[in-house]
Amino acid sequence: MPPRPFSQRPKTEQPAPSNSSNPEAWHYPLRHHNYRIFVALTLTSSGGVWMQRLAQDWLVLQLTGSPAAVGVAVALQFLPMLVVGPLSGVLVDIFPKRRILLVCQSIAAVLAAGLAVWNATGGTDLWVVYASCIALGLTSAIDGPARQVFVNEVVGDRGLPAAIGLNSAIGQLGAMAGPALAGVVIAKAGPAAAFAANAVLCVAVLVMIAAIRPGELHHSTDRLDPDARKGQVLAGFRFIRARPPLLLTMLLAGLLGAFGMNGPVVLAAFADRVWHSGPAGFGLFNTVSALGALAGALLATRLKRFGRKGIVASAGLFGLSQLLAAVMPTQESFVAMLVVVGFMTLMFLTSAATAVQLEAGAHVRGRVLALYFPLLLGGHALGGLLAGWLTEVFGVRTGLVVTGALGMVSAASIGLLLYLSAGRARANQPG
Repeated sequence: MPPRPFSQRPKTEQPAPSNSSNPEAWHYPLRHHNYRIFVALTLTSSGGVWMQRLAQDWLVLQLTGSPAAVGVAVALQFLPMLVVGPLSGVLVDIFPKRRILLVCQSIAAVLAAGLAVWNATGGTDLWVVYASCIALGLTSAIDGPARQVFVNEVVGDRGLPAAIGLNSAIGQLGAMAGPALAGVVIAKAGPAAAFAANAVLCVAVLVMIAAIRPGELHHSTDRLDPDARKGQVLAGFRFIRARPPLLLTMLLAGLLGAFGMNGPVVLAAFADRVWHSGPAGFGLFNTVSALGALAGALLATRLKRFGRKGIVASAGLFGLSQLLAAVMPTQESFVAMLVVVGFMTLMFLTSAATAVQLEAGAHVRGRVLALYFPLLLGGHALGGLLAGWLTEVFGVRTGLVVTGALGMVSAASIGLLLYLSAGRARANQPG
């Protein structure tokens, strides 16, 4: 029997349409040449800056032997964001993002190279490390929002939600992979080698930024007029205040930053005082956390409708996983639990950052992110001090139990406030 014409065949015999052109597909933005480069530079830049941060933290521990001193270093790296963060959002909305990234990465390269030379030649002054922490914090306060907002110009409006989600996941993955790589480098060659490696990564990022094709960028027509700067920081505050779910999501990120994201302090203390595994153990702990983070990042980018409930649930599970890690009886079980910690960290951070960016309009996104990052990383700074003090006074395990429990309480409290806010919103709807 001759085959039926194609037009008469049942629909089930027709090939399934490809989703390669579906803007909602997580991999859709990778069709853009500029976005492929941007993903690579985001991973490299994020990993490099976190490598620098961890190497600074470990060097402080070497110089002082005090987890509390490490907490001060962590605070100095992130407290500048509380001061200049809101103002950086105005800068990001005024000036070309590509130029901002070039300047920030150039400064980061000089800082890393200078600290590498200083440490390799026998420098031991603690104030030099602390000064580097402050300088890196100031640079990151501008670079972070600029890089997040630049994704709009790289991909345009079509496929922007998928690009934001993927970019958030890649950035947070770099934040986990950087410390893991730093731990290995420090164990093999010392902190100076980690600083030098970050300097090389900064140069690589500069090359990638230069490789982005300016003619293919989608420039926003809503750029803030430099003559209209007055009151623009307050405009970001007003935008967030008028949207309670957005405000509560950002607040939860700040609380989790304070109570949960203290890996440099906690993992260094576990390696040094609990398991006595030194830099090698420190590197191992960060590596397995990064593996869990990779799984969390990949899953988060595929979840199209994670929602506020999912964000709160991931925050609560993040705190619970930290608490369980604190009471693990052996190093092997502790390492296994760190995989879960890394997974839940990326699930929460990626979903929260994506929700914040999508809710903020293009005209105000820079200012919103410039408030989000200080909340997240400023909380991280204060949490570093808290974790260092708890570890110093009550012991390593107790410190992690307390911060994990506080993370769970924060998630439950914000979840309740979100529920009440949604109830009020429904009650105020007409009809």
